[in-house]
Amino acid sequence: MAVQLADSHAHLDFHNFHKDLPEVLARARRAGVKLITNVGYDLKSSRRSLELAEEYPFIYAAVGIHPHEAAKVPRNYLEQLEEMAAHPKVVALGEMGLDFYRDRSPRDRQRVVFKEQLELAKKLKKPVIIHDRDAHLQVLTILLEEGAEEVGGVLHCFSGDEAMARQVIEMGFFISVAGPVTYPKNNKLNRIVAITPKDRILVETDCPFLTPVPFRGQRNEPSYVSKVAERVALLQGTTLEEAGRRCLENTCTLFQIDLEGL
Repeated sequence: MAVQLADSHAHLDFHNFHKDLPEVLARARRAGVKLITNVGYDLKSSRRSLELAEEYPFIYAAVGIHPHEAAKVPRNYLEQLEEMAAHPKVVALGEMGLDFYRDRSPRDRQRVVFKEQLELAKKLKKPVIIHDRDAHLQVLTILLEEGAEEVGGVLHCFSGDEAMARQVIEMGFFISVAGPVTYPKNNKLNRIVAITPKDRILVETDCPFLTPVPFRGQRNEPSYVSKVAERVALLQGTTLEEAGRRCLENTCTLFQIDLEGL
């Protein structure tokens, strides 16, 4: 059985890919990547994500405001997101959430913009892609208070603890892992992957960031999602082919994409 993969979270619109995107995508296809979700982090990147999705049949888009950008959004940003989200290839809102590590936007403003996007997601009945860095309790509290289980979604590049993983899975969310799961001594994340139900896990690159071993130090790209899937397979006691296929199916389930049409 050939390997089939999904990169559930990529940023191919970044400048890092401007010179060689066709070659990057060709390598991804040769590696078995059937589906890429390109994720916006502000209004401009959300539009670029949609443009990529219109150009390439196997790329889908998410539109949203990253917490770093929360202080910069115009007053009508929700209307702009809603307009983009009406496109059939926009499968989620995000990435959204809280980042208390870099604090590039005031925390109160991060919370407001996060909550507003969750409300929009419920209105549009779209799943959400959650960014959480050093804000685990606060993210979980907002998801619960805002009734985010109505639409579900994914905590991308999961960095919380086992208790948080169990709670968000109970809420109907998915857990996504990226290159850090391949890093030495990442025992906490390894344990979380090992206990996560196979129908609740996704793999991603978050490219151009978080490059997995053995390519760490280089620019990340979608073809490298195979290394993340290899690690998931090892931790869950299965084959790369089975883990890759399952994560592809999970990605299609979350984003309501027809797997047979890929």
